[in-house]
Amino acid sequence: MTDDQKRPPNRHDLGRVFNEVPELYDRVRPGYPEDLFADLVAITGLDEGSSVLEVGCGTGQATRSLVALGCSVTAVEPGADMAALARRRLASFRNVDVERSTFEEWDDRGRRFDVLVAASSWHWVDPSTGWQRAHDVLSPGGWMALLGHVVVRRPGEPEVYAETADLHERFCPGNPGWGHPPLEDEVRTTNEGWGLVDDPGGLFGPTIVRWYATVQWFNGDGFADHLRSLSLYRRLDPDLREPLLDAIAERIRTRMGDQVPRRYLSVLRVGRRAK
Repeated sequence: MTDDQKRPPNRHDLGRVFNEVPELYDRVRPGYPEDLFADLVAITGLDEGSSVLEVGCGTGQATRSLVALGCSVTAVEPGADMAALARRRLASFRNVDVERSTFEEWDDRGRRFDVLVAASSWHWVDPSTGWQRAHDVLSPGGWMALLGHVVVRRPGEPEVYAETADLHERFCPGNPGWGHPPLEDEVRTTNEGWGLVDDPGGLFGPTIVRWYATVQWFNGDGFADHLRSLSLYRRLDPDLREPLLDAIAERIRTRMGDQVPRRYLSVLRVGRRAK
């Protein structure tokens, strides 16, 4: 489960939740491995003549890898500051346009695309309209690709949530989002379907799933900054959030040697548009 999926999202607040901290978000959120994009190309046939629609591009982390492939990218992002930062980060590329909108309200102007990509963002899209809209904006034979990260742990390795459970409970008791990441090997067995988002029914064909092990290393202050970029923590009142994150940073410094891993299985889920 990704951090942003631990509680049901309020889709109307998406722009505000992340738009508050675009620079921080861009700096601390994990990117996607090159092997993932190589597999995306191999599966979908993406090339310089292809058109890609990216839903919820954020600050353009995945977008930068997509435009580097040479294909034409239209990136849709609801947050004004996030979109502005994405435009700055992508200014050197000619083959990308960033349009500010939610996917549900976005004006496609009759355009159709070869591949739709959503990187850690599809769970913010209203499933009652999102899947059908994705199907409709894809060309016949087009592909839907969901990219994401699942936070995982390895047996015997110190893990931040386990070391800070008492702090989470002290500062914000009873929050159902607090919990420990699943084991990496357990997550690798979940190889079917579209993951935790709603199923699209017959709009898309069988799903191809690929996993990629990645890791970020943080000191105490860096880990606290990372948590500041997550919706679960951004929703907390600052008077609760900041003392909690300060305590977590101090715990990492004093009990964990001021260096901790945040392990992920990055995931690629791809399905072809049904006729």
